[in-house]
Amino acid sequence: QVQLVESGGGLVQAGGSLRLSCAASGRIRSTYVMGWFRQAPGKEREFVATITWKGDTSYYADSVKGRFTISRDSAANTVYLQMNSLKQEDTAVYYCATKSVGSLRVTHVSVYSNWGQGTRVTVSS
Repeated sequence: QVQLVESGGGLVQAGGSLRLSCAASGRIRSTYVMGWFRQAPGKEREFVATITWKGDTSYYADSVKGRFTISRDSAANTVYLQMNSLKQEDTAVYYCATKSVGSLRVTHVSVYSNWGQGTRVTVSS
C-alpha cells in the first residue's frame, strides 16, 4: 500500500505560480505511474498530468499543457506539479494518485488505486 500526502496549495492571483508536492511512502515499484488530478466545485474529478516513476515520460491534459510541469524526485519519493500562468479555471482541489500498472496515458480516475487527501488551489482575478 502506498500513502500519498499533498501539500503546497493556497491562494494565488491569476498569472501567478504554485508548486504542489506529493510525498509518497510505502513500496513504490519502478512500474508505477504517478498522477495529478483536480476537482472543481460541482464538477467531476479530472486528469491533469501523469509521470512514470522512472521519470522518463510525462503526459498532460490539453488544458494545462505548456503551463504545468510534472516531475519527480525518486530519492525523496516526491512528485511535484509546477503550475505557472495560473487561471481562475484552475481553481480546484488537487489530488495526487498512483497506479501500479498500465500506461500513463490511461487517465480515468477509476484505474488509480491510491489517493492523497488533496490540497486546495484558489486562483483569484
